[in-house]
Amino acid sequence: MKNILITGSGGQIGSELTLELRSRLGGSHVVASDKREITEGALFETGPVEVADVTNAKEIAGLVKKYNIDTIYHLAAVLSAVGEAKPQLAWDIGVNGLYNILEVAREQKCAVFFPSSIGAFGPSTPLDNTPQDTIQRPVSMYGVTKVSGEMLCDYYAQRFDVDARGVRFPGIISNGTLPGGGTTDYAVEIFYAAVKTKHFVCPLEAGTFLDMMYMPDAIKAAINVMEADPKKLKHRNAFNVTSMSFDPEILYAEIRKHIPDFKMEYQPDPVKMRIANSWPNKMDDSCAREEWGWNPEFDLDKMTRDMIQVIRKKFEMGLI
Repeated sequence: MKNILITGSGGQIGSELTLELRSRLGGSHVVASDKREITEGALFETGPVEVADVTNAKEIAGLVKKYNIDTIYHLAAVLSAVGEAKPQLAWDIGVNGLYNILEVAREQKCAVFFPSSIGAFGPSTPLDNTPQDTIQRPVSMYGVTKVSGEMLCDYYAQRFDVDARGVRFPGIISNGTLPGGGTTDYAVEIFYAAVKTKHFVCPLEAGTFLDMMYMPDAIKAAINVMEADPKKLKHRNAFNVTSMSFDPEILYAEIRKHIPDFKMEYQPDPVKMRIANSWPNKMDDSCAREEWGWNPEFDLDKMTRDMIQVIRKKFEMGLI
């Protein structure tokens, strides 16, 4: 039976991935860790929780030994917009933190999952059908940390035989934990605004296309790539994965099918626009499909229906 450590468990992806893995493996086999103490809620109630700072290698090594960990899902990160305000912190957590994880994995013989991002690409990258292997010259510190992370994972796999794998996530849309400062966060915030106030101020311009994915598919990708037969993996790390691509106007129109009196206006944020304009319109994820059977379950219509249903229920119950 696997024993898994998840860093950044309090974040948007980490919180839901932890619960899904616990449902599959049993709560005691999945350790939730975060820099902030977790003292309540589902993560606290369903399995072990620990306070751990990924920039402190001794803390991570201690948890790996304490729980006999064989797989680390390293999700601790500073997202794109926050990273521009705090670039030093973004580098420390995004690169130095990953280095610590990989060093512990090398010493303790652990597998590692590292989530890269569309942020790893830049304005010189092909915008449409962005290839798996292509030029990467990001313009954000977040993107710099992701490219560095991809290279670190490849180095540790080749040099030290660490089983380091990962995907390049698009924007993640979730009805659970709220986002924490990413450029694609508008695609979550718009749903809450549509249900609660029926008005939304969009920080990106119409025509700003970005890859997106619903959280259940993101969790599926993170688990499936780690369970894949290594003999079939030509890349192992930083697989492009996506399920839909849209701009704010398309998403707005889709939501209005369910909430006709919803209104949206545009007030573009210069920092987010600079970052978004450097990212692909749509990635080519054929390598993930061919090498480990990636196949998303949610398209824009199915995701929109589910998001509105869940958020409406929360609103009616007074939870948001």
